Amino acid sequence: MAEFKEISPDAPLAQKTLNWIDNRFPLSKLFNEHMAEYYAPKNFNWWYIFGSLALLVLVIQIVTGIFLVMHYKPDANLAFASVEYIMRDVPWGWLIRYMHSTGASAFFIVVYLHMYRGLLYGSYRKPRELIWVFGCGIFLVLMAEAFMGYLLPWGQMSYWGAQVIVNLFSAIPFVGPDLALLIRGDYVVGDATLNRFFSFHVIAVPLVLLGLVVAHIIALHEVGSNNPDGVEIKALKDKKGVPLDGIPFHPYYSVHDIFGVSLFLMVFSAIVFFAPEFGGYFLEFNNFIPADPLVTPLHIAPVWYFTPFYSMLRAITTEMTYVLMLCAVLGGAFAVLKTRLPVLLKGAIAGATVVVIALLYLIDAKFWGVVAMGGAVVILFFLPWLDKSPVKSIRYRPDGVKWLYAVFVINFLILGYLGVLPPSPVGERVSQVGTLFYFGFFLLMPWWTRLGQFKPVPTRVTFTPH
Repeated sequence: MAEFKEISPDAPLAQKTLNWIDNRFPLSKLFNEHMAEYYAPKNFNWWYIFGSLALLVLVIQIVTGIFLVMHYKPDANLAFASVEYIMRDVPWGWLIRYMHSTGASAFFIVVYLHMYRGLLYGSYRKPRELIWVFGCGIFLVLMAEAFMGYLLPWGQMSYWGAQVIVNLFSAIPFVGPDLALLIRGDYVVGDATLNRFFSFHVIAVPLVLLGLVVAHIIALHEVGSNNPDGVEIKALKDKKGVPLDGIPFHPYYSVHDIFGVSLFLMVFSAIVFFAPEFGGYFLEFNNFIPADPLVTPLHIAPVWYFTPFYSMLRAITTEMTYVLMLCAVLGGAFAVLKTRLPVLLKGAIAGATVVVIALLYLIDAKFWGVVAMGGAVVILFFLPWLDKSPVKSIRYRPDGVKWLYAVFVINFLILGYLGVLPPSPVGERVSQVGTLFYFGFFLLMPWWTRLGQFKPVPTRVTFTPH
């Protein structure tokens, strides 16, 4: 049994209360380990505020979601009317609903920026592989959470968007039709689907999301934060074991984050009060029309944060599968003819290439579109093992890498924009090129990350007070 820590009987009441808690729960110990005595690199820049902003938006979504559930009816005949009731009759209901809908888009904005910062500074490299894997898991679960929540208002785009996405699962060979039936709970999107998605959206998926967030933070605090230089601050410590280039997270970065949170809340509030639909990107205009299974909208598209992946889905046509076959042939030929791999491994690669080509030819392009959409997210999990660069941070990589990263961002934005537009021949070609570039960026990473002239990495972090 642990010994109780005693303090002076004349100590202030607050100190006595804290001592009483500490003797029964390690409150001060947790605060010190994760805040006051958690040493972060002193050269953090503004790219490092998006993690705390993501945590803030998660809290906003949970709190507003609890109040929305108090009045929402997960019934196909009542769902749309209950949302209208929240908007019109519940005191401050319109504010809660707009905070939740704007929060969904804000979540993806800060998460995309947070992930891009990790890409810029190599935050996924050793020893932070698990932090990145947990982060990608959060992103994947967040997409599932957003998709299921998108159905709940039971408007036209909610209904038909879910109809299109769920039907994609039927393209999976052998198990597809049964899987789609299991997800829908019926032969069409209806009341059973709404109840399934509601239960997952408010209970199951948030629990998984919270678990991954806790794992992400624990893994981060175990190995320490990365920094713009990619220098490990734990390598140089003073006699007390404090990193020479580290400063306590609290109060230095807690105040830094509070300032960032203040700026974010100003922008967030401006959108909530003055542009909650954001021109139809945050809330589509068709979703203010009740769901009608007999009237199909002229153009069905997901919310903006799904559109890059939706573009990749639409890019995989029968013609595109022939291009993918050619890519498989070129990749297999390069591995067999131009590398020094063992003969047995070369034979396995040649056999795998033949199998891939056969599958591309035999299975419908719709299935490969689903594979491309899912693979675009799954490939992110393997980033720590694809990047073979001798340095972490983009600061010390060749200048050409900066241009490549810029093209990657522009390509992703173009794919997102094309996903909003109706299908067109020109848009199809551009999205196909963009899809090839997206996957090429990652699959060719073991090769291009080694190219060019690298700059010397300093032994200490570079820091300019501001």
